[in-house]
Amino acid sequence: MTAKSQQGWTGEPGELLRVGAGFRLADVDPDATPGYDGKKPDGAADLRAGAQQLDDLQERLYAQSVEDPSAPSVLLILQAMDSAGKGGIVRHVIGATDPQGIRLKAFKKPTPEELGHDFLWRVEKEVPEAGYIGVFDRSHYEDVLIGTVRELAPADEIERRYGAINAFEEGLAARGVRILKVMLHISYSEQKSRLMKRLERPDKHWKYTPGDVDERLLWPRYMDAYQTVLDRTSTGHAPWHVVPANAKWYARLAVQALLLDALEEIDPQWPAATYDVAKEKERLAAT
Repeated sequence: MTAKSQQGWTGEPGELLRVGAGFRLADVDPDATPGYDGKKPDGAADLRAGAQQLDDLQERLYAQSVEDPSAPSVLLILQAMDSAGKGGIVRHVIGATDPQGIRLKAFKKPTPEELGHDFLWRVEKEVPEAGYIGVFDRSHYEDVLIGTVRELAPADEIERRYGAINAFEEGLAARGVRILKVMLHISYSEQKSRLMKRLERPDKHWKYTPGDVDERLLWPRYMDAYQTVLDRTSTGHAPWHVVPANAKWYARLAVQALLLDALEEIDPQWPAATYDVAKEKERLAAT
């Protein structure tokens, strides 16, 4: 049973949300729910149903790697403007799986040690091993996004990084890492509303920093930078998917569906026993 048939999708999320030739970020309506005709309550029900399937597939992926060290892994890369919902994806989608098979990494400002190496040095160390689902909450794409907007690196270095990223991801794919890149796309007005809610709730103050407004003032430049990233790095082995994210429930459902599709294509199998099952039953019964 596919993610599409189990949930209320009227189209294939992987196809509808994938960045292809001629894609324009400005044409994406952040309020839209492509391929899904249900409302928020339907989405919540479908998310719960999909969680059971995701948990099963993730366990099979992890179990397969116990006997097969060359088994595939999955890398989910989440990129977005502040408050777009990356944390909600981690909690409500990834949180439905067994944590022993998950590797979560939130990339922050590089440390002095990391700055002493190539920008991909710290990223390579976090690539999920066989059988794991890795999640990057922000990623190596910060090095071309912020690097461009804030002019933290010269133009020739930014250009080099695009080539390095494509080569890096091509190498990961060749090693059996299934790469799923997602940009959560919210509107300028929706971001303002979410940031204001953080300021209005004392229990959310920790999620807000004054720098959020500073970055918000650069919104047009960030949108241009994202467009360049999507143009330059959406490849056959690592395509980008842009998910409208003004409706949090839809964004979570869409990312779950993309993960389900990726795992269904991998089709992980339970490993066969390496011992005599009947004999072990007899031994256990005798104790």
